[in-house]
Amino acid sequence: MPATVHGMTTKAGTTAPVLGIRALNRATLARQLLLRRAVMSAEAAVAHLVGLQAQNVKPPYYALAARLDGFTPEDLSAPMADRRVARLVTLRSTIHTHTADDCLTLRPLVQAARERELRAFRKGLTGVDLDRLARLARELVEAEPRTPGQLREALGAEWPDADPQALSVAARCRLPLVQVTPRGLWGRSGQVTLTTAEHWFGRPASPAPAPDDTVLRYLAAFGPASVQDMQTWAGLTRLRDAFERLHPRLVTFRGPGGTELFDLPDAPRPDPDTPAPPRFLPEFDNLLLSHADRARVVPPEHKGRTWKKNQSYRVLLVDGFVAGLWKPEEDALVVELFDRAPKARRDEIVAEGGRMLATMHAGTGYDIRFGTVRD
Repeated sequence: MPATVHGMTTKAGTTAPVLGIRALNRATLARQLLLRRAVMSAEAAVAHLVGLQAQNVKPPYYALAARLDGFTPEDLSAPMADRRVARLVTLRSTIHTHTADDCLTLRPLVQAARERELRAFRKGLTGVDLDRLARLARELVEAEPRTPGQLREALGAEWPDADPQALSVAARCRLPLVQVTPRGLWGRSGQVTLTTAEHWFGRPASPAPAPDDTVLRYLAAFGPASVQDMQTWAGLTRLRDAFERLHPRLVTFRGPGGTELFDLPDAPRPDPDTPAPPRFLPEFDNLLLSHADRARVVPPEHKGRTWKKNQSYRVLLVDGFVAGLWKPEEDALVVELFDRAPKARRDEIVAEGGRMLATMHAGTGYDIRFGTVRD
């Protein structure tokens, strides 16, 4: 059944179908593997989703538990230990878990944004030759993986008048620095220790690519979407030209407010009434961070309720939309609903919570209770 409701006349005089909020929601959930769990490897899912937000160690594991059938934490730990996936700074200047191929291609794509980021630290880098800093930092971390503190100390010895934090940021912006294992492995501890992606994977990075292929991958994982949506996801600007080049290969729609949306012709756009089971998502899940307009997953009345200052709460989806928060306590999973829910809905939430706990904390006894998550 088509997901469109009516048409809107464009400037060129043609009629673009309009997608309502529920149609956009179901399309995005389908791309995000959240309408029904997918049967695929963790590595394949990380590639399809073009990375998983990973400021903290555990969120990528919870993200895949919500999306993959039969997932266990070892399914992500194993390819990370084998250097087939890794953690590094890419999109929006935040740490993501990516496949090895994406570490070596996406990072060059967003390098210009990392260079712009450095401008905010220029006062602390007065007198610092950034090309020389990049060469020295590369020599240091490729000779032996270094902690950020060790890297700051070594660079500070070379530029004692510079701000140590600015030196560390400059190294991170100029180089694709991977967090080496055991950092990032499930159930293992390890401080942040860095080397270059090229050294970790044993092969060179790709030259900075044109964004066209990444536009197609973004639409496959997050579409239908606008140019501004993708710019929000990537932390890049000036992507309009890439969309225009690809226009003959894409279909166009309009959002509820008239925004032009692009999509792949054969991508799933389910019926807006397709059932969407409850899902427990981790903090900073890319579902909530990858569109300029988040109304497709965050109802206007709940805008701002998933954040406290710059920290994200763990989010519960009900009927495909943000409907509450959750947190693990010592012996319980606490769920906070924003609105009252009938018993049948609460039973669905409890069942999904039990499934998530069995996946992520096998053999551990947890109660599931409704309460307060926000401080």
